Amino acid sequence: MLKIVRNYCQLLRLQHYLKNSLIFIPLFFSQNFFNISCLLASLAGFCCFSLTASLIYIINDMRDIAKDRQHKTKRLRPLASGAISVKQAANVLVILIIVLGVLLLTLQDHIGSKATTTLFLYLFLNIGYSYGLKNIPIVEILILASGFILRIIFGAYVVNVDISIWLYLTVIMGALYLGFGKRRNELQKNTRKVLNYYTYNFLDKNMYMCQILFIVFYSLWSIDSTTIARFHTAAFSYTVPILFLILMKYNLNLERGSDGDPIPIILHDKILLALCGVYSLTAFYLVYFL
Repeated sequence: MLKIVRNYCQLLRLQHYLKNSLIFIPLFFSQNFFNISCLLASLAGFCCFSLTASLIYIINDMRDIAKDRQHKTKRLRPLASGAISVKQAANVLVILIIVLGVLLLTLQDHIGSKATTTLFLYLFLNIGYSYGLKNIPIVEILILASGFILRIIFGAYVVNVDISIWLYLTVIMGALYLGFGKRRNELQKNTRKVLNYYTYNFLDKNMYMCQILFIVFYSLWSIDSTTIARFHTAAFSYTVPILFLILMKYNLNLERGSDGDPIPIILHDKILLALCGVYSLTAFYLVYFL
């Protein structure tokens, strides 16, 4: 029984739901984290986005089942390994579509039309990715990065808050940094057709360029007059070194030969987790207690 549950959890990629926690970032910085109605709206949005992400994972696995069986690690996925049949995966897909549809209809007043539109944009972009866009250089990295960006935008629409232009640019650069980093390390194993269009130097240079811009835009956000007025402090500038340390530790893991997937890199490194915890606690104090 436990093995069956584990296989279905892997099919739905529950281990990747940490990415969906980005939805709560606008809620956090809006100073409404303890507002029950806003928190419930974000939780509802988290559920809807997670179901949508699972839909995409299943569709992608069903399309790539033959390729995944030739891959060193992907062959262990439930569909590629045969632990779950294509028919069973299709049944799960139908159930998820029905549940998502019911949730969106039921929670429309809480989530809102703009958030729903963002959710469908994420869905269509990623279906397009699965059906061929993943083989177009640059475009596929933009779609990969858009997943992080759309989560933030979706979360902002759910709680009806505006995102600072500097914070928006920070998220874009951070998402591109992760995307270029992932492709750079995958290039060493050449597991994707699109990797034939890239060179290591191209991906490496763009990755570090995005990292620099990430730090620059975040720094500008931290000293922006709007940020200082909202939080009544300029102390967010003191969190810049913490973020820089996080990026350096992340880069060290990449240079050690990781496959570039952000979630395993973060979860398997206690020091990196500790640094992320320090930043989170510091930001929490600055936003809610200073």
